[in-house]
Amino acid sequence: QARLVESGVGSVQSGVSLRRSCAASEYTFSKYFKGWFRRVPGKEREAVAIIDSDGRITYEDSVKGRFTISVDNAKNTLDLPMRTLTPEDTGVYYCAATRLSACFARNMSGCGYWGRGTPVTVSS
Repeated sequence: QARLVESGVGSVQSGVSLRRSCAASEYTFSKYFKGWFRRVPGKEREAVAIIDSDGRITYEDSVKGRFTISVDNAKNTLDLPMRTLTPEDTGVYYCAATRLSACFARNMSGCGYWGRGTPVTVSS
């Protein structure tokens, strides 16, 4: 069964940078729709940065210019360097992937392969 495992350090001060990385087993990231999602306190899970099958990237408005999603083909990881973090970025971050466009179209809600999540805590 495909597995996604997120990694990265959890707690930082506001304004600092963090990096999240997601390693995949059983398949190659480059062939999938994929992305990073987060669940922040009091809000629904949202797509932070996603890549479609043509390589087009979409960012959530609040992270544009601060977060960058990329695939490291050599390591088969999906990476998310995050700059200038704010307390509003606090939450649990998940990576996800799917080969199905219909699943991707609904932000992989109820479908796709998901990691267990990794917490990010940004203090002011």
